[in-house]
Amino acid sequence: MGGVKGFIEGGIAPIVASCSTHPLDLIKVRMQLQGETQAPNAAGQSLRPSLTFQSSKSAPNVVHLRPSASARVGPIATGIRIFRSEGVAALFSGVSATIPSSKIAVGLIAGGIGAALGNPADVAMVRMQADCLLPPSQRRNYTSVIDAVTRMAKQEGISSLWRGSSLTVNHAMLVTASQLASYDQTKEFILANGRMKDGLERNVAASFSAGFVAAVVSNPVDVIKTRVMNMKVVLGQKPPYTDALDCALKTVKAEGPMALYKGFIPTVSRQGPLTVVLFVTLEQVRKLLKNF
Repeated sequence: MGGVKGFIEGGIAPIVASCSTHPLDLIKVRMQLQGETQAPNAAGQSLRPSLTFQSSKSAPNVVHLRPSASARVGPIATGIRIFRSEGVAALFSGVSATIPSSKIAVGLIAGGIGAALGNPADVAMVRMQADCLLPPSQRRNYTSVIDAVTRMAKQEGISSLWRGSSLTVNHAMLVTASQLASYDQTKEFILANGRMKDGLERNVAASFSAGFVAAVVSNPVDVIKTRVMNMKVVLGQKPPYTDALDCALKTVKAEGPMALYKGFIPTVSRQGPLTVVLFVTLEQVRKLLKNF
């Protein structure tokens, strides 16, 4: 029964946490893609030279926009823009992909394995969340995670389902490791200093602290992961990015080092509550199953 209880605990907590903070994840993805425009026919784009920067002659499919007032849209403005132009349902774009991709056991190795297995759903989620950034004629218009995975496999090959998988695994391991380490360390610090009693208040404080640390550590990897997964690859043409390092170098060169922290506010705004919901839900589920 212990194994079943562990499975239930490890499954319910991440699903509740992920679904409750999904709109913040959508805003994060949109912000991480600010400054980058997917353009298969970049040469024909009607962008003014003063506002564009071609990162490399070998990668004509990506146009990086130099930072400007129009490019720097904050999380609140991004959320309002999505709500007004696409409706409230758009805030949950890709939520069907969030659920299978979030079913990872709490633990460093389990987190990495879970992320690798859930990579197709993660790619689908990123693309579904970013679809409205593309011109109407280039949108993928996936109807669900199943439709997305099926079409990616047919149109781009099975390997496309694991695009950015190493980044997904690294991101999951960084988040899990930093969450667990900082969560336990914060709880010990709080108890040692007698600031709070052992209970819900202490768990919430430790969880939010763990979420902040995880956001700081993982955001650069998350930005690169989002861009690699979302890039438009045309058969017979060189992809915009050859690998994660290439994407990181081109992003930093075109947009500056802080581009790796695009979407940080919605990331920490999501990671904090997500971690709180995750650990608090886990504790409550454990209590409910304690007598079974």
